Amino acid sequence: MIVGVLRVELFIPEAGSLKSKRSEIRSIKERIRRSFNASVSEIDNQDLWQRGTLGIAVVGSSAPFVQETLDRITGFLEKNWAHLLLELSSEILHL
Repeated sequence: MIVGVLRVELFIPEAGSLKSKRSEIRSIKERIRRSFNASVSEIDNQDLWQRGTLGIAVVGSSAPFVQETLDRITGFLEKNWAHLLLELSSEILHL
């Protein structure tokens, strides 16, 4: 089993409250889930208004498939939310 993990640090300057930040995060999470069938969760900075950290996981039977999916998710994020991205990091785990 191959697991790909992507950590995404976001800065949301227009968020004036936790409610507006969570709305933006929820929108991003749902679009990733629908488009890539990946598991997505907010994993850090839940109590900060303008910061968010997403964890995205993809599971597959081959490393090339998992890496390609992570690359497509990264491209999707960069295309749609480049102005919000602070940092992206990925890792492939062979279990």
